[in-house]
Amino acid sequence: MTSPAREVLPHRHVLTLPAEPAAVRVARETAEQALAEWGIGLRHPTVGPALLILSELITNSVRHAAVLSPHVTVTYAAADDCLVLAVHDRHPYQPPLYGALAGAGGGGLATVMELTLGLGGTAVVRADADGRGKGIWITLPL
Repeated sequence: MTSPAREVLPHRHVLTLPAEPAAVRVARETAEQALAEWGIGLRHPTVGPALLILSELITNSVRHAAVLSPHVTVTYAAADDCLVLAVHDRHPYQPPLYGALAGAGGGGLATVMELTLGLGGTAVVRADADGRGKGIWITLPL
Protein backbone atom coordinates (compact mmCIF):
# COMPACT_ATOMS: atom_id res chain seq x y z
CA MET A 1 0.00 0.00 0.00
CA THR A 2 1.90 3.05 -1.21
CA SER A 3 0.71 6.58 -1.57
CA PRO A 4 2.05 10.00 -2.38
CA ALA A 5 1.23 10.80 1.26
CA ARG A 6 4.29 8.82 2.31
CA GLU A 7 6.56 11.05 0.28
CA VAL A 8 5.13 14.55 0.66
CA LEU A 9 3.25 14.78 3.95
CA PRO A 10 5.47 15.41 6.98
CA HIS A 11 3.22 13.59 9.48
CA ARG A 12 2.35 9.92 9.08
CA HIS A 13 1.17 7.07 11.30
CA VAL A 14 0.13 3.53 10.34
CA LEU A 15 -1.95 1.24 12.52
CA THR A 16 -2.96 -2.38 11.84
CA LEU A 17 -5.85 -3.82 13.85
CA PRO A 18 -7.90 -7.02 13.94
CA ALA A 19 -11.01 -6.63 11.77
CA GLU A 20 -13.31 -6.54 14.80
CA PRO A 21 -15.81 -3.92 15.99
CA ALA A 22 -13.36 -2.64 18.64
CA ALA A 23 -11.10 -1.48 15.79
CA VAL A 24 -13.36 1.54 15.27
CA ARG A 25 -12.78 2.89 18.77
CA VAL A 26 -9.04 2.19 18.73
CA ALA A 27 -8.59 3.83 15.31
CA ARG A 28 -10.52 6.94 16.41
CA GLU A 29 -8.54 7.25 19.63
CA THR A 30 -5.29 6.81 17.71
CA ALA A 31 -6.37 9.47 15.22
CA GLU A 32 -7.14 11.90 18.04
CA GLN A 33 -3.72 11.28 19.61
CA ALA A 34 -1.89 11.66 16.29
CA LEU A 35 -3.73 14.85 15.39
CA ALA A 36 -2.96 16.37 18.78
CA GLU A 37 0.73 15.44 18.44
CA TRP A 38 0.78 17.04 15.00
CA GLY A 39 -0.74 20.28 16.32
CA ILE A 40 -4.15 19.80 14.73
CA GLY A 41 -6.68 20.73 17.39
CA LEU A 42 -9.60 18.41 17.96
CA ARG A 43 -11.89 21.45 17.64
CA HIS A 44 -10.73 22.11 14.08
CA PRO A 45 -13.88 22.00 11.89
CA THR A 46 -12.48 19.16 9.76
CA VAL A 47 -11.63 16.83 12.66
CA GLY A 48 -15.15 15.79 13.73
CA PRO A 49 -16.25 14.86 10.21
CA ALA A 50 -12.89 13.17 9.58
CA LEU A 51 -13.36 10.96 12.63
CA LEU A 52 -16.86 10.03 11.44
CA ILE A 53 -15.49 9.20 7.97
CA LEU A 54 -12.81 7.04 9.57
CA SER A 55 -15.40 5.24 11.70
CA GLU A 56 -17.63 4.51 8.72
CA LEU A 57 -14.76 3.16 6.60
CA ILE A 58 -13.50 0.87 9.34
CA THR A 59 -17.03 -0.30 10.12
CA ASN A 60 -17.46 -1.23 6.45
CA SER A 61 -14.21 -3.20 6.46
CA VAL A 62 -15.21 -5.03 9.62
CA ARG A 63 -18.72 -5.81 8.34
CA HIS A 64 -17.96 -6.68 4.75
CA ALA A 65 -14.29 -7.64 4.39
CA ALA A 66 -13.39 -9.48 7.61
CA VAL A 67 -14.26 -12.84 6.08
CA LEU A 68 -11.28 -12.46 3.72
CA SER A 69 -9.28 -9.86 5.63
CA PRO A 70 -8.60 -10.59 9.30
CA HIS A 71 -6.85 -7.23 9.67
CA VAL A 72 -7.54 -3.65 8.67
CA THR A 73 -4.75 -1.10 8.27
CA VAL A 74 -5.32 2.59 8.84
CA THR A 75 -2.96 5.26 7.56
CA TYR A 76 -3.10 8.77 8.97
CA ALA A 77 -1.09 11.55 7.33
CA ALA A 78 -1.13 15.33 7.46
CA ALA A 79 0.51 18.55 6.37
CA ASP A 80 -0.31 22.14 7.24
CA ASP A 81 -3.07 22.23 4.62
CA CYS A 82 -4.48 18.68 4.43
CA LEU A 83 -5.38 15.54 6.29
CA VAL A 84 -5.27 12.09 4.67
CA LEU A 85 -7.02 9.01 6.05
CA ALA A 86 -6.81 5.61 4.42
CA VAL A 87 -8.40 2.30 5.36
CA HIS A 88 -7.00 -0.84 3.76
CA ASP A 89 -8.29 -4.40 3.80
CA ARG A 90 -7.58 -7.55 1.81
CA HIS A 91 -11.03 -8.01 0.27
CA PRO A 92 -11.03 -7.53 -3.52
CA TYR A 93 -14.36 -5.69 -3.80
CA GLN A 94 -13.88 -2.04 -4.73
CA PRO A 95 -16.97 -0.03 -3.79
CA PRO A 96 -18.16 2.68 -6.19
CA LEU A 97 -17.61 5.65 -3.90
CA TYR A 98 -19.28 8.26 -6.05
CA GLY A 99 -22.11 5.85 -6.90
CA ALA A 100 -22.94 5.66 -3.19
CA LEU A 101 -24.38 9.17 -3.43
CA ALA A 102 -26.67 8.38 -6.35
CA GLY A 103 -28.04 5.00 -5.35
CA ALA A 104 -30.42 4.08 -2.60
CA GLY A 105 -28.95 2.17 0.29
CA GLY A 106 -25.51 3.77 0.07
CA GLY A 107 -25.41 3.69 3.86
CA GLY A 108 -22.02 4.43 5.39
CA LEU A 109 -20.35 5.12 2.05
CA ALA A 110 -22.97 7.74 1.21
CA THR A 111 -22.19 9.42 4.54
CA VAL A 112 -18.46 9.21 3.81
CA MET A 113 -18.90 10.80 0.40
CA GLU A 114 -21.30 13.52 1.59
CA LEU A 115 -18.88 14.55 4.33
CA THR A 116 -15.81 14.31 2.10
CA LEU A 117 -17.29 16.35 -0.73
CA GLY A 118 -18.93 18.79 1.69
CA LEU A 119 -15.50 19.57 3.11
CA GLY A 120 -14.00 20.00 -0.36
CA GLY A 121 -12.09 16.73 -0.13
CA THR A 122 -11.45 13.82 -2.45
CA ALA A 123 -11.90 10.07 -2.23
CA VAL A 124 -10.32 7.28 -4.22
CA VAL A 125 -10.18 3.49 -4.09
CA ARG A 126 -6.75 2.06 -4.86
CA ALA A 127 -6.48 -1.64 -5.64
CA ASP A 128 -3.55 -3.65 -4.35
CA ALA A 129 -1.13 -4.74 -7.05
CA ASP A 130 -2.35 -8.33 -6.76
CA GLY A 131 -6.03 -7.31 -6.99
CA ARG A 132 -6.84 -9.01 -3.70
CA GLY A 133 -7.30 -5.95 -1.56
CA LYS A 134 -7.80 -2.20 -1.65
CA GLY A 135 -7.37 1.01 0.24
CA ILE A 136 -9.88 3.82 0.39
CA TRP A 137 -8.01 7.13 0.58
CA ILE A 138 -9.71 10.31 1.78
CA THR A 139 -7.97 13.68 1.49
CA LEU A 140 -9.46 16.64 3.34
CA PRO A 141 -8.32 20.27 3.35
CA LEU A 142 -7.38 21.78 6.68
